[in-house]
Amino acid sequence: MPSTYTNPVFDDNFPDPTILHAPDGWYYAYGTQTKRAGRIINLQVARSRNLVQWEDLGEGLPEKPGWAQQSQKIWAPHVSQHAGRYYLYYSARRDEADSLSLAVAVAEAPAGPFVDCGRPLLEGPGFTCIDPMAFDDPATGRRLLYWGSGFGPIWVQELAEDRLGFAPGSVAHAVVQPSGSDDVADYHRLIEAAWVHYRADSGWYYLFFSGDNCCGAHAHYAVLVARARHATGPFEVQIAPVLAANDQWRAPGHNCLVTDATGHDWLAYHAIDPRQPTFDAIDDSEGYSRRVLLVDRLTYSAAGWPEVAGGSPSWQPRPAPVGEGL
Repeated sequence: MPSTYTNPVFDDNFPDPTILHAPDGWYYAYGTQTKRAGRIINLQVARSRNLVQWEDLGEGLPEKPGWAQQSQKIWAPHVSQHAGRYYLYYSARRDEADSLSLAVAVAEAPAGPFVDCGRPLLEGPGFTCIDPMAFDDPATGRRLLYWGSGFGPIWVQELAEDRLGFAPGSVAHAVVQPSGSDDVADYHRLIEAAWVHYRADSGWYYLFFSGDNCCGAHAHYAVLVARARHATGPFEVQIAPVLAANDQWRAPGHNCLVTDATGHDWLAYHAIDPRQPTFDAIDDSEGYSRRVLLVDRLTYSAAGWPEVAGGSPSWQPRPAPVGEGL
């Protein structure tokens, strides 16, 4: 088991990462659709014992949903495990549509294959139905789904018992609003990529999210955070980013949070390496932002706010997470 590590921990395009610690002891990472060695991978899957040495497992969603057969936009997976089944929430563009929809697929093993349930979970205009994250509230037992936004808010709504749709009679409500600013330096003007984490020792629900622009020559992205005493808010937003760019890493964001074997919290997220910022992407023959996988230790200030040392991604050797070992 390594005593130190250096970012990136997965040096290939692996956008919008989410990590699940499965009952088999492995950490499984899932990433947005990509092209590697000329092959399109709808759902990237990798696994690790220690969060820093990753084995690429290839394709986790071998069949696209029937309503998105032509889509090359299968984005932002989130996977959770319940009663031995694995539930994949993701975004996909409907055939012959200009908008994205939320979707859900199910598998019997953490690496898949996942099979789509056959219908969109939620349809919406533009980029409003993106970046789903499922969270079971330990205080109430409610199954919640967060998503958004496309210059709109981040939303939450209760899921049905089977987790394949929303609970009858439930309604979506906004938990965090964008700033509405026209200032391109404002990370809060476009918000997305919700991730909720509850800390029993403090009683805080932390809602991590990202803004403003993930990709391209003018990428301007950071990890942001809000907190509340209840899973559905009201949330208090911290204006300063938890994690922002430095000279070594551009546009860090779209994080998940994972806890190692010692109980330490880690942010896993993507960022752009200025030394190799683009790659041969699916829909851009001239290249698109190459977002690699990074991890950094998360601690909490005396006031209870999460923070990363230096407020930006690490690039030199650091003490490694502690995994379960082989």
